[in-house]
Amino acid sequence: MVASGDTSGPLASKRDVLVKSQGMKAILENSRVFFIAVFASLGGLVYGYNQGMFGQILSMHSFGETIAYESISNTTTRGLLTAILELGAWVGSLANGYVADKLGRKLSVDIAVVIFCAGVIVQACAKNKDYILGGRFVTGIGVGALSMLVPLYNAELAPPEIRGGMVVLQQLSITFGIMISYWIGYGTNYIGGTGDGQSKAAWLIPICIQIAPAVLLAVGILFMPQSPRWLMNQGRHEECLDTIAKLRGLPADSEIVSLEYLEIKAQHLFDEETKAELYPDCLDGSTKSNFKLFFKSYATLFKGATLKRTIVAVMIMTFQQWSGINGILYYAPFIFKDLGLSGNTTSLLASGVVGIVMFIATIPAVIFIDKLGRRPLLIAGALGMAVSHFIVAGILGGYEGEIDQHKGAAWVAVVFIWIFVVHFGYSWGGGAWVLVSEVFPLGLRAKGVAIGASSNWLNNFAVAMSTPDMIATMRYGAYIFFGILCILGAAYVTFLVPETKGRSLEEMDEIFKDDSGQGQRDLERMQRIWGELGLLGDSIPDAVEKEALNKVSEDGHVEKV
Repeated sequence: MVASGDTSGPLASKRDVLVKSQGMKAILENSRVFFIAVFASLGGLVYGYNQGMFGQILSMHSFGETIAYESISNTTTRGLLTAILELGAWVGSLANGYVADKLGRKLSVDIAVVIFCAGVIVQACAKNKDYILGGRFVTGIGVGALSMLVPLYNAELAPPEIRGGMVVLQQLSITFGIMISYWIGYGTNYIGGTGDGQSKAAWLIPICIQIAPAVLLAVGILFMPQSPRWLMNQGRHEECLDTIAKLRGLPADSEIVSLEYLEIKAQHLFDEETKAELYPDCLDGSTKSNFKLFFKSYATLFKGATLKRTIVAVMIMTFQQWSGINGILYYAPFIFKDLGLSGNTTSLLASGVVGIVMFIATIPAVIFIDKLGRRPLLIAGALGMAVSHFIVAGILGGYEGEIDQHKGAAWVAVVFIWIFVVHFGYSWGGGAWVLVSEVFPLGLRAKGVAIGASSNWLNNFAVAMSTPDMIATMRYGAYIFFGILCILGAAYVTFLVPETKGRSLEEMDEIFKDDSGQGQRDLERMQRIWGELGLLGDSIPDAVEKEALNKVSEDGHVEKV
């Protein structure tokens, strides 16, 4: 997910005067943006579907016959077959930042879809596990790129009053994808029976069907507008203004369109000035300078007081993944089978409820995270997940080796896995991304979120790789392990993570004992740019006219002509 970049201070007051609508009314008034965001969120659906789908086909008889049963029965190989996608996604998410800025959000989505479909086709032609390994790695590159591109595109099209909701739409689409993947797997598992006569279609349909929404996204995105922010970065200012006007359904000279255009212009100038201050030797536009800028800008995150913020971002994503959530999502059929549910159909049915529960549980996060704050939800969610893990461990330990003879106890364990998913959905599912996007100074926020996303994917890979071996060797001890990590996550948030809701840049500097003054300088720079663009004046449309006569010097400052 992506930081919303909401405006604060004088601009927020000015926008409050112009924009009276909030919540659902604001979404209805911006219905064009809403429907574009819903369509673009097909990328999240593809990502979520892929997350839930593979665990379903891993347990299918015909899939085991195709790639050899020993590949699935060997827990290490099973882990690699699943986790290789996360490794590809890590590569895709890292490459996405450069490609999206160079080629634009729309073309980058199309490239990601082509890569994704190539990986799916390789998997569909599988004759052994090597096809699956190679195909899932390539698919992962596309998934990783889409997981960053879609929320970025949605955030950049939406006005501030609905931007948070449009970004969270991505998380909802991911959980929706997970939900339908379970039920598609449950249905196709019956094709040809669930035993020796099972058709290859049982697993080929769940794999191939994901091409449909991906291709629909690739074709449809061509008819969508370019991101106004990307147009601004490319120097295409008139196109930027016209695009905002069309998205809002208002004249280009209306006050609200003019305000939003100048806000985007101010953010662009802020970014350029920040680069000029921090990396003055990397601005000549050469390939060598671009590489230097890339490495130096990321190196800044690991120096001085900023390192504390980077550690928070990395650790929050570490605890999110090691809560055990993706172990449940990837291997639910095997986990439920271990809990004594007999037959693939029953375990797949139990898995299907996981998808429904997660989808529903994510909705309260949209409503309460800005009212209650980030820390209360994260702490409550971590403790709820820990208790659920410990109860499941207690049931498995108490009936070790005999759980299949105690159906009541087995179903209680299943229910507590569902309860675990509820606690994750309203807390760490979206809350971790929101917090990570807010701890960094404005000038470093985009790169900080990228580091958090990188930590997410690498830990995701580690969890997917290790979960089958952990459950096979540690049995109920695996749930105790995940429960302890949830407790540690709650303690970490309680004692070492600040509440970011409503915090200003200078307040964040105080919290992290950052005496570099970066946050204060960021605020002063932005306020000066607002003044230069006329954003602090009374007439916003007049400011747009004046801005059209201005030029930008090489160091990023506005010069009057």
